[in-house]
Amino acid sequence: MIDLAAVISRVDAELARFFDGRRARLSELGDDLAPLADTARHFVLDGGKRLRPMFAYCGWRCVRSGDGDAPMVEAAASLELLHGCALIHDDVMDGSSTRRGRPSVHAGFTAIHRAGGFTGDPQVFGTAAAIVVGDLLLTWADAMFAGAGFAEADGRRARGVYDDMRQQVMAGQYLDMLVQARGDFSVDDALRVARYKTSKYTIEGPLQFGAAAAGAPPEVVEAISGYGLPLGEAFQLRDDVLGVFGDPGRTGKPIGDDLREGKRTMLVALAMQAATPAQASLLRTGLGNRDLDDAGAAALCEVIVATGALDRVEARIAERADQARAALTPAIATDARDVLDSLAVLATERHT
Repeated sequence: MIDLAAVISRVDAELARFFDGRRARLSELGDDLAPLADTARHFVLDGGKRLRPMFAYCGWRCVRSGDGDAPMVEAAASLELLHGCALIHDDVMDGSSTRRGRPSVHAGFTAIHRAGGFTGDPQVFGTAAAIVVGDLLLTWADAMFAGAGFAEADGRRARGVYDDMRQQVMAGQYLDMLVQARGDFSVDDALRVARYKTSKYTIEGPLQFGAAAAGAPPEVVEAISGYGLPLGEAFQLRDDVLGVFGDPGRTGKPIGDDLREGKRTMLVALAMQAATPAQASLLRTGLGNRDLDDAGAAALCEVIVATGALDRVEARIAERADQARAALTPAIATDARDVLDSLAVLATERHT
């Protein structure tokens, strides 16, 4: 039986050990670099669900037992550093002031600038510092993976998947920006962004990462893709719903934050397709308006519900989750199959 709680504890221990070492190395360059190391550490360790390491470890266990899994646990932990980079840079690009109920990294460094009475623009400093922290996490992810101690063949196979994941998440981030800049309301565009920004990088990619390290045969790789792609889409669609309708106390972000950021999600695209002229005008006016108040956000939510967009997205989430669970064939080891089945529920029925 795979004990995911134990896996998460081991991942967190590996991350803490890694951050301790990196902070010591940075301190050799001067005490004023401590905020970089401390911000990176707290951002990664003080939040998150560890989904990517869990899926990576399950990918390994689709083929191998838990014996000799220490390199896989450390490599899986490196995915949290990659994820931290993606989130910090995403907040900069979106201009998000909060993350996980706390100030975003760029907002935190803006506050440091103001409190220190530094010269120059506090927001420019905050943005630049956040980019540096994200870059540090990206380079540290590579270093942590390289130091995981895989056997040569295992590490070589995993490295190919790892490189693909990093490229896809960056490509997905650009596509997200591009779709928002174009201002279109396309379901196909929304699904394409979801596929590369989240689906492949959150579930399918980590699963293939672990499976590649374990030397998975083609039938396991096929089953993993059949599970990971639809579940990744369902995961992102749930995220889109929470970004509009989620409880701020649980999501850690203000109500309607995705609407203010102008996110061209499937939820919004479907609402626009079915909207009356008055509803469409309301969506076009409100979406992407940084000054949208709670009443304005609530009015947009009403349009999304009234057009049936929310119901259609919920139905698609359920459909994709069922499709993913049906792909869990006997080619996958029983313990891993059982855990992946439960993770499909966790990923799509969550509140944060």
